[in-house]
This record gives sequence, structure tokens and C-alpha cells, in this order.
Amino acid sequence: MKSRKTIALLLAAVTVFSSASAIQVSAAEDELILYTWEAMFPQEVLDGFTEETGIKVIYSNFDTDETMLEKLAMAEGGDYDVVVADDYIIEQAVNEGLVMELDKSQIPNFENINPLYQGQFYDPEDKYTVPYGAGIPLIVYDPEETDVDIKGYGDLWDESLEDAVALTANYRVILGITLLSMGYSMNEQDPEIIAQAGEKLVELAPNVRLIQDDNTQDSLLNGEAAAAFLYTSQVTMALMENPDLTVVYPEEGLGFGIMGMFIPSKAPNAEAAHKFIDYILRPEVSAACFDFMGYYCTTKAADELVNPDLVVPDSVSKGEIIQNVSQEAEEAFSKAWTEFKDACD
Repeated sequence: MKSRKTIALLLAAVTVFSSASAIQVSAAEDELILYTWEAMFPQEVLDGFTEETGIKVIYSNFDTDETMLEKLAMAEGGDYDVVVADDYIIEQAVNEGLVMELDKSQIPNFENINPLYQGQFYDPEDKYTVPYGAGIPLIVYDPEETDVDIKGYGDLWDESLEDAVALTANYRVILGITLLSMGYSMNEQDPEIIAQAGEKLVELAPNVRLIQDDNTQDSLLNGEAAAAFLYTSQVTMALMENPDLTVVYPEEGLGFGIMGMFIPSKAPNAEAAHKFIDYILRPEVSAACFDFMGYYCTTKAADELVNPDLVVPDSVSKGEIIQNVSQEAEEAFSKAWTEFKDACD
């Protein structure tokens, strides 16, 4: 595993090498407006881009995807050069004509992307987006505290795990992994099948120690739970504190949440935006970003440089993203979740 210091040195070397051929830009082209959440890029990466190109990165933040979409719509696809947002909101932005089709001739490092994160529902032909980190909820357990060798979601129902399982609180995700354990899609639309998943989930209630979204990993680290289903950041934090924990990529399949970079349809500096995206896709730059964020690496060429805990095994070949469903299906999901929560109380 490369240390953060090593990555910084690699970035410095790239900056020194590239500065000799730095591209000079005019005053009208010397800024790039980057719009995303806070703490999504290490400062040395942004500084490296500026040193190389002369383009200053103006980092603008939003608090929610919905805020981003509202402001981008008000600007009619202008004001910002590169946006990083979540999968479902990107689909809406594309449908509203707020996203520019990428000129891949300006992004030679496009080939560095892990295909696992491409061809998704929000961009099936990869015309508009570049993945920038993935959230993959996983099972983590303490082998010293369990009697079962956990391989998938179905093992969480094992009687030996009574009162020993911690779950995150996203109802669509928890019902989604229950559906996966039954051989169905996480985005099942049939209310009867969703109801069946609800019945199976109720059977899990005796094993559930707690359901919470914040710091769920703490219950595993302090011994309150023996196994947990955790968000990506929680998996990373758990392993940092206890590397002897076992991480499971469930055999029934994975649920993905993917962040993507895109260029708004009327970006003021689309040329700089393409340069920035290509720069981020360099292996050493991507590694610095993912080590900083703690999300799963979506740049295949960076796998050998990034923290190995952030690399998805080659054996993982597919995943599914939670999507919007019909009102009838949504009501079935909500009803099933309420019944499960009641059974756990």
C-alpha cells in the first residue's frame, strides 16, 4: 500500500515533469469552477492542476444533490465547469438537458476507468459522466465473535447471530439486500414480491442488535455487535481501527452508489473541464483522491496505488444501484420497513 506521503511525492514529480510543458491560457480561460460537496478533493491535487495548466480551481460547495440541481437549472446549465454529484441526480440533470456530452478525444485517460462502474442507468452509453468514487455497503464481522463463516446476506439470518447484527437505516438498501438474498432485484416493482421480502426481513428481527445510520461501525468495534452491514466510509473507519475484521463482498450481489463528474451543458470553460477530468483520471492523481475521500476506487489504473481496502476484487463483476420506483412499489417498501422496525422494537 502506498502511503499518503508517497502519493504526494508522486504528485510532486508529475507537477515538476509537466510544468515544463505547461499550457498558457488567457485571462478569460484561467479559471475552472468546480461544484461539489466539501472535502471531495485533496488540496495538493487541485494545486497540481493549477501548477501544470495555469488554470485556477474555484471550489464551490453544495449541501445536497437537490440544491445542486436547482442552481444548475437556474443557470440553464451554465455557471459551473465540472460538477460531482450522485447517480440518481445525474439522471435528472441529463434528462433536463443540463449536461454536456463529453469529448473523449480530450480525455485520453478515459480508458483508465474501471468498467464495473460504467454503463449505469443514468448514463448507459457513458456519454456524459466519469465515475468519481463509489459507495458499496458491505458486511463486516469479527471472526473471533462469530460461529458462522459469513459469505452473503443470507448468513445474517443464522441463529448463531441472535442479537448480534448491526444494520444501517436506509430502508430501500436493507430491503434491497433482502431481495437480493431471494434472487430478485433491489429495485423490484411487484408489491407482492416486496411484501414477501418484508416477511423475510421480519424473520431477521431476533438477530438485530441495532439499526442506525451514524457511526454504525462503533457497535462492531466496541463488541456490542459481532457483524454489521456498513456504508463505505464506515467500512473504511472500522478497518482502520481493527484490520483483523473480515470484510464480505456478498455472494448474492452488491448495491452500488456511484458519484460522477460531468460538465454542464453551458459550462463557461468546457476546455478546462475536459483537462481537469483527464488529469483526475491519471493513476497517481486518482489514488491521492480516493485515499483522501475513503470511497471505493473507480479508476482501475489506480488500483495498485490506492489503499487496498478501497479496491473492489476482480471477482466482483456487477452491482445494482437503488433507483426510483413506482408509487405502488414505494408504498410496499415503506409498509414492509415499518413492519420490520416494529418487530425489532
